[in-house]
Amino acid sequence: MVSFAATLDRLRHIPDLRLKQEEPLSRHTRFAIGGPARAYIECASESALCAAMLSLDAVSPVIIGGGTNLVVSDDGFDGVILRSTASSIEISGATVRVEAGADLQTLVDSTIAAGLRGLETMTGIPGSVGGAVYGNAGAYGHSICERITSVRFLDRGAVRVFGNAECQFHYRESAFKRHKDWIVLSTELALEAADSAELRLRADKIRAIRDQKYPPAMRCAGSIFKNLILSELDPAVASRVPADVVREGKVPSAWFLEQVGAKGMADGDVRVADYHANLIYNDGHGTAAQVRNIIRELKRRVADEFGLQLEEEVQYVGI
Repeated sequence: MVSFAATLDRLRHIPDLRLKQEEPLSRHTRFAIGGPARAYIECASESALCAAMLSLDAVSPVIIGGGTNLVVSDDGFDGVILRSTASSIEISGATVRVEAGADLQTLVDSTIAAGLRGLETMTGIPGSVGGAVYGNAGAYGHSICERITSVRFLDRGAVRVFGNAECQFHYRESAFKRHKDWIVLSTELALEAADSAELRLRADKIRAIRDQKYPPAMRCAGSIFKNLILSELDPAVASRVPADVVREGKVPSAWFLEQVGAKGMADGDVRVADYHANLIYNDGHGTAAQVRNIIRELKRRVADEFGLQLEEEVQYVGI
């Protein structure tokens, strides 16, 4: 069996690959929480990522995007963290091809500048395009899946392509989220011609609202829990939800959390915002253990009061 040291030595010889040992993952998560990874790898090209996966062989890395929705153990991760930073964006007419490592905001801004409608409601959502595809990111009643025509991904060394239907997109879900060994490489989007100035105006209004709710400097993961589909709720629970709370057929998790006193809760420097019950943030030297404690307590309270199991949007590493 090839030693881990020998594997790392092979990786260091791959072009467009950067490797660090004992890299604090707090530097790569929006929570600014997390201990060191045994090895942290960034691949600046698709070929580098494919070569890295081949070299890793029996090692199963954890794939991350921009780290915007990760809760990493305070002890770190005794393995390999792999991230694609390949970020090309190609626009041809109303078709956009973008690599997984591209910044989602850069993609949004590029399409607006090109006079293409379809992604402007996602302005202000942090993270990478690959992460957005993985979690079917969205806002204001729209999700990125509405614009995806195909996704290229790596499956055990082979590059495959799925059409939209094969990606099995649902609310904040995709086939890639259920098959964590599939690595999103790039995606193709179909947008629509529109007036760039009008798109920019709409995006700026959305950004102002988002930045007020989730200040860019706030160390948080955005919404912690997924919203709930009204039609899927138990009728007894659904009847307790005020009609004016429901948005596009969904009940915000924040409403349930408000009913159980979530606002203002704290464990050390990890706090629930006093203005938004579904927002947990690191107000100083918070830890992953404190984040987990608050999440567990919130889930317990909602389960006791409503018989509901809230589901996290955040993903865990090393926990």
